[in-house]
Amino acid sequence: MDVMDTDFGTPKVEVNDDMTVDPKDRLLNILDRIEAHVEDLRRESLRLEERKDTLFTTLDTIRNSEHLNNLADTDKDDIQRYIERVTARCTTVEISVRTDRDKQQEESLYQVNKMIDNLVIAFKGDPDNSMNKCQSFLAACKDEPEVPVDKGFETALLGCALDDQKRIKKRLHGLLDYLGQGRFTFVSELLSLLSPGTGSSLVEEREIRPLSFGSDIFSK
Repeated sequence: MDVMDTDFGTPKVEVNDDMTVDPKDRLLNILDRIEAHVEDLRRESLRLEERKDTLFTTLDTIRNSEHLNNLADTDKDDIQRYIERVTARCTTVEISVRTDRDKQQEESLYQVNKMIDNLVIAFKGDPDNSMNKCQSFLAACKDEPEVPVDKGFETALLGCALDDQKRIKKRLHGLLDYLGQGRFTFVSELLSLLSPGTGSSLVEEREIRPLSFGSDIFSK
């Protein structure tokens, strides 16, 4: 028994009569290689998930751009219909990578999501303070922060699974950039961006919500 890579890069088990290798060692070797492929699959799925989030954000950027507002009504309607068609098409793609968590990690993630949710809600009334709060949240994700750390957020963050901590940091970067550009007009609009296609608030689910804002797709 041995593992051969297929054309798609995935392992395929084949029978091998070579008995010079201890059966247990052979099986362990096969499982090690399969495990490596599983981790590669998770990483690639996460990249696809982030790519989908970026597409949603870019569509929203176009939807709220000054260029669109400056168009004649008929042209604007054409573009808006195009945006909605592409958005609907994007929602047909479902990507889900589950992170294993114990009860404490689930509770910590819930608290992190709730704090980010509250930050977004407060942005319209107090943008400067919300920006500072977002920076203090992001500082909690760094080994050498440049600004004071929000201790409450840091405590909740450290209770999260390591995979969640990495994703929270990356998405806070995107959220900070997005808030700094101030392109949205309603808090509900931004909250909907946090969970594209679901319409649910951050605090309703104990999962990482999409926060990878930014229109960097145009530069790729």
